[in-house]
Amino acid sequence: MQLSNEEEEYNLSLSKFESMLKTNKVLFFDSEEFEEIILHYLDMGKSTLAKKALKLALEQHPKSSGLKLVQVEMLIYDDKLEIAEKLLNELYAIEPTNEEIYIQKANICSKRDQHEKAVEMLKIALEYTDDYADVYNLIGMEYLFMDNLELAKESFIKCLEEDFEDQSALYNVVYCFEFLDQNQEAIAYINKYIDKNPYSEIAWHQLGRLYYGVKEYENAIRAFDYATLIDEEFLGAFMEKAKALERLKKYDLAIESYNRTIELDDATSYALLRIGKCYEKLGNKVLALKYFNKTVHEDPLLDKGWIAITDFYVRQKNFQKALFFVNKALAIDNQNKLYWKRFAAINKQMNLFEEAEFGYRKAVEFGDYQLDTWLFWVDILQFLGEFESAIQTLLQASEYFPEENEVEYRLAGLYFMISDNIKAKFHLSNALRLNYDNYILLEDLFPVVWEKKMVRNYIDKHKKQ
Repeated sequence: MQLSNEEEEYNLSLSKFESMLKTNKVLFFDSEEFEEIILHYLDMGKSTLAKKALKLALEQHPKSSGLKLVQVEMLIYDDKLEIAEKLLNELYAIEPTNEEIYIQKANICSKRDQHEKAVEMLKIALEYTDDYADVYNLIGMEYLFMDNLELAKESFIKCLEEDFEDQSALYNVVYCFEFLDQNQEAIAYINKYIDKNPYSEIAWHQLGRLYYGVKEYENAIRAFDYATLIDEEFLGAFMEKAKALERLKKYDLAIESYNRTIELDDATSYALLRIGKCYEKLGNKVLALKYFNKTVHEDPLLDKGWIAITDFYVRQKNFQKALFFVNKALAIDNQNKLYWKRFAAINKQMNLFEEAEFGYRKAVEFGDYQLDTWLFWVDILQFLGEFESAIQTLLQASEYFPEENEVEYRLAGLYFMISDNIKAKFHLSNALRLNYDNYILLEDLFPVVWEKKMVRNYIDKHKKQ
């Protein structure tokens, strides 16, 4: 590929400058060459070289406003805002119509969280600039900082009207639409954008994502197909297409698309996991298991991988194998509530109730406050005859579920079991108020309590009320 004259000159300037640094010979560069050299080093994150170049540049061109503006940019980057502001005011006195002065003033305001003032500065810059797209993009970013997504969206749309190839503005427009829950409006906008720019793979990809978000999976796949036709190595589009195909239960095609992502880049644990899930849906247990194992080998910290293997064996009712894998997972991360819940459920299936109780206790300890977790735990405590512990656990659960009849019926049953009839009746009254028909829970979980005539009479009396 041949380089343009501009690129050749740019590369020569860089080589010449780096040669000068090595030999300590002072060579002459014009101010624009210096600007490009400094900005190159800034873009590369080589601030020391950028500062060296700026020092030499200002020695050779002490009156260059362009270089002074680069100096301002570097001062702002280093949070030396007062010095930068002073230098900008000096430049403003000389060149009041230089749009870059207002852009840098806006930059300072933004750094000080004065975003409204920054927008004012950028609106002045619009009066003097030839690069409207860049300024509209900056205005959009300031509105994002202010959480004014509607005005941000308008600014990014104006940016794209000036420069339809500005990909960051395109992403930001879609972000604003999505944040404002305007998915259909976003789809309409991107379709119009594509009418003018049909070869934008980014636009097709974003359109596919939007269609996926509103569950129009066929349209999503069509959009992703266009994105991959334009860019045959668009990994993200193949990944999203595979997800949409899964939603349509086209598992064979989904596997093809996931495999394409693996061909384009190293295998990701996510792609391997999804391939495994697809094979399981197709009834191919051997390949499903193979890919679940690949998933945890690729990323041992991915809990979804271990859960997939564990759940696979649970569905096969091979609880010994399921327990083996959940224990392997816990050896890697013993604070994962999802692992502990499965550990508990598997032990429960194997009638290892003390281990199951320990698992549910750990799941709650590490943040699983779902109702079924509390209830499974309590039912095991009751089975083990630990009524006081079961009551304390339920009282803790009632803080999260204050109006849950299943908690109240269990509390009533447990208090009857320890002969605390006053508290038992209080909770039974609450339970009947919340869901009268569910009194059958007492019969199922507390047959001894259900046999008490006093309890049956209390329930009947509540019905008559």
